[in-house]
Amino acid sequence: MNLLRLAFLSCLSFATATVAAAPVPEPTATDARPEAGVARIDPARLDAALRRFVDAGEITGASALVWHDGREAYFGAFGMADREARRPMTRDTIVRIFSMTKPVTGVALMQLYEQGKFQLDDPVSRYLPEFGKVRVYSGTDAQGRPLLEAPERPITIRDLMRHTAGFVGGNDDPSPVGAMYRKADPENFDNTLAEEVRRIASVPLLYPPGTRWLYSPAVDVQARLVEVLSAQPFDAYLQAHVFEPLRMKDTRYVVRAADRDRLAALYLRSDDGVMSRVPDVEAMKINGRDTRLKPGSWGLTSTLDDYMRFARMLLDGGELDGVRLLQPSTVRLMATDALPREVGPHDRSWLPSKGQVGFGIDFAVRIAPPADAGEASGEVGEFFWDGAANTLFWVDPVNDIAAVLFAQWLPFGKVPLHKTFRDAVYFDDTTAAAPRK
Repeated sequence: MNLLRLAFLSCLSFATATVAAAPVPEPTATDARPEAGVARIDPARLDAALRRFVDAGEITGASALVWHDGREAYFGAFGMADREARRPMTRDTIVRIFSMTKPVTGVALMQLYEQGKFQLDDPVSRYLPEFGKVRVYSGTDAQGRPLLEAPERPITIRDLMRHTAGFVGGNDDPSPVGAMYRKADPENFDNTLAEEVRRIASVPLLYPPGTRWLYSPAVDVQARLVEVLSAQPFDAYLQAHVFEPLRMKDTRYVVRAADRDRLAALYLRSDDGVMSRVPDVEAMKINGRDTRLKPGSWGLTSTLDDYMRFARMLLDGGELDGVRLLQPSTVRLMATDALPREVGPHDRSWLPSKGQVGFGIDFAVRIAPPADAGEASGEVGEFFWDGAANTLFWVDPVNDIAAVLFAQWLPFGKVPLHKTFRDAVYFDDTTAAAPRK
């Protein structure tokens, strides 16, 4: 398995959770944002939080941008974007954002939702007929042949957006359905989105729609829906309806030749902390050439300023600098936990590692304060997502904060960069005691 595929698979955590299939009502809150209340953003404290990892040699580089109360409150960059070339992390360094592509896809699809192109509880098969005859894996017969059953209800678009569609997690899933998925080879870069989705639909479901939560390639199916509903290639739709309106000039799948010297190198961190460069021939398999596959789940590259414009648009209820991409009610819907309350933290597998969170439409949603000091600081009502190479963004409407944090190493985690940075943002200097919870 190549290292770029390993990175993709680390985006697809093979978690399981039991969820009810009940539809989620749209929020009825007003458009007004709650009053801000976070402690003052302290640039020196944030500098120290990032610098410590670089100075200790735990990571090669990191950069961050924080927007608070309508202004830029922090920017910092430390270490190297390319250690071998001695090229530092800078404000305009381009990084691979991996799964932070997913919220962009969600925004694109919800634009079409606002246009009345579909309803969230529409069957996916209404627009993608290949899902009309999906079956659910239920074991094997005496001869070892798979037993398949018709699902009690069809996959809905809401299922795609909250990861309850029934799809297997990806190529590393150890189940018999995982083996079928690998044989179908939907993630091959030579597939178009249409071909990828056709191959996904040919694989039996791992569980009945709406009965479990499993992070999966469902967002690639969302991207195909964007193509079908808009009659545009997915990447062209993003360019015309998201990137150009937001003036995100450096966000794309294929890095232009003139910008290659701004692209951060990708590193692989061993268990003993040694950072090895991922060979460029592997790291550039999607971003260095115009592959047929433009996945909705991952693959975009971006800069701090570009992704902050995306985050600020969400913070401002779907609008930035007079350009509206979504209505405030749609952003609230996306940022509302779509998993029923009876699905406790123990049922959401790795989600508790991100704090007391649920899942909305292509975002994690914070539903309770941190339970103890071991969890990263955050605010109830915040929504966020991260990427396999240890990138992160979050939007905190309560405190009027948007934050973007970039790094470029695999695998995800191992170094508490995200927690340390979050704790520094939410440190309450009115008490000078501890991170705010």
